[in-house]
Amino acid sequence: MLKVRIMPVEIEVYTSPTCPYCPHAVKLLNEVAPSFGQNVVVEEVNSWSEEGQTRALKYGIMAVPTIVIKGKVKFVGVPKKDELARAIQEEVDKETKHK
Repeated sequence: MLKVRIMPVEIEVYTSPTCPYCPHAVKLLNEVAPSFGQNVVVEEVNSWSEEGQTRALKYGIMAVPTIVIKGKVKFVGVPKKDELARAIQEEVDKETKHK
């Protein structure tokens, strides 16, 4: 039987060093993401870095924290844990159905 490898869902959390809410958003992602195993990849993007600014402009990000899931802005601010888990699960399910 042929095994199909599912590509992980990419999650980016845009932060800045002075943002009081950003550490909570990162912590929340670090709590939720492991339950999806290798189906997700999480990256923290510093919106103050040159690369971070370029990437944030691509999505039209004007505030932090912002969570981008699979190339789409899903949350501006810190979401509730169940909302974040549901949004990730929806994208993981879509990947599974395409394979």
